[in-house]
Amino acid sequence: MRQFTAIVNPAAGGSAGVAVLLQVARLLREAGAELHTEYSRSLPHAQELAREAGARRRVVLAVGGDGIVGGIGGALSGTGTLFGLVPAGRGNDFARALGLPTEPDALARVLLDHAPRSVDTIEVESALGRSVALGSVYAGVDALANRHANHSTLLKGAASYYAGGLRAVATWRPAAYRVTVDGEELTHRGYTVVAANSAYYGSGRIIAPDARVDDGLLDVVMIREAPRRLFFTLMNELKSGAHVHRREVRIVRGSEVRIEADRSIPYGTDGEVDAVLPVTARVLPGALAVLC
Repeated sequence: MRQFTAIVNPAAGGSAGVAVLLQVARLLREAGAELHTEYSRSLPHAQELAREAGARRRVVLAVGGDGIVGGIGGALSGTGTLFGLVPAGRGNDFARALGLPTEPDALARVLLDHAPRSVDTIEVESALGRSVALGSVYAGVDALANRHANHSTLLKGAASYYAGGLRAVATWRPAAYRVTVDGEELTHRGYTVVAANSAYYGSGRIIAPDARVDDGLLDVVMIREAPRRLFFTLMNELKSGAHVHRREVRIVRGSEVRIEADRSIPYGTDGEVDAVLPVTARVLPGALAVLC
C-alpha cells in the first residue's frame, strides 16, 4: 500500500486546499493507506519537504494550484519520486492536462490504484538561475496579466485572469522578440511567446491545443501584433483553441527555446511571475513520474 506525504502551503490559499485534502485523505486512509500532512512556510520550504519525503520513498502530493504543483513537481523532476496532485487552486491547469478527476472519490482511486505515467518537465534558465517547471513558460502580456491576477483580492479563478488580461492589454506595447528554437532564430513582434509543455494555461485557456506532456517537445506559440479589438477576440478564442487558425498566430515545435526581447518583458512559469527576459526553456523528457 502506498505511503503519502501531502504538502500544503497555508499562506497560498491553503484553506481551500485543506478542505479538499480532508475529503481525499479520509478515502485514502479508509483504503488502508498512510498519509502524513506537512504545512510549508513558502514554496522553497515546500520543495525541501517534498525532496525529504521523496528520499524516504513516499508518494508526494502537492495540494493546491499550479504554483505549488509546479514548484513541487519541478523539485522532484529527475528523482524517481512518485508525484500526485490534489487540485485546489484557481487554475489547476496541469491537473487538467493530465485528465485528473475533480471528485474526491475518483481522485483517491487514481492515487491508490493507477500506475505512474512518465511526463516531461521544463528546465528553465535565466538570470535568476536554474529551475524546473511543468506546464509552460510564457513571456509577454499574458505574464503581465498573470501578475495582475495573482495580486487580485476581489476576483478569483478564471475571472481574475480575464480581468488581469484586460488590464494588461490596455497598457501593452508590442515587443520585438528574438526566439531561437533548436538553433533556428525567428523574429517576432507582438503580444507574447509561450513555450508550452501542456495545452492549458491561465485557468483552462487552451493556448497550445496539440501540446502533449510526454512527447519530448515544446509547442512555441507566438501571437503577433494586432489591433486591440482583435486581440480581445483572440483571448476569447483561447477557451476553445480556435485562435490557432488566425494568421496572427504562429506555432513551431522544438526541444529548446530561448526567448529575448527589446525591453524588459516579464515571463512566468506555472502561474508564478517573478522574472524578466531573457529565458531559455528546454525539455527534460520523461523526467517526472505522476499518478494520473
